[in-house]
Amino acid sequence: MTEKKKKRLAIIAHGGTIDRLYPVFILASAAAAMDMEIHVYFTFWGLTMLRKGAMEKAGLPTMYKDMEGQLKKKLGEMKYPTPYEMLKRLKATGMLKIYACSPTMEMFGLKKEDLIPEVDEIAGAAAFLDIASTADVTLFV
Repeated sequence: MTEKKKKRLAIIAHGGTIDRLYPVFILASAAAAMDMEIHVYFTFWGLTMLRKGAMEKAGLPTMYKDMEGQLKKKLGEMKYPTPYEMLKRLKATGMLKIYACSPTMEMFGLKKEDLIPEVDEIAGAAAFLDIASTADVTLFV
């Protein structure tokens, strides 16, 4: 009997606000529950969330800033994990790989030591496209 190939989810995370981070990690959590490999490529403003301490400070975009306190309060009441807590839980499953965009790192003057320890690899677009080309689902968030 041949072993069934594990399905793959590839996500390009380009947003650096909490309303962009939650969908990335909610979709990744659903994929983990479905026993899928998860590959997330953080680029542009999404990459800024991989800076040590940045994800914990993520807020809503200016357009929705007036609703930020209410959102965070409701999430707290629901005992909903923060995006960084979700990331750490996903990493603990062994199913999530995190990639930091190397050109964006250069553009923002970031070094690997500036990033959270959960980052698996620093990669350019071509390297991630190679991974995404074999994914069953690819999303841009």
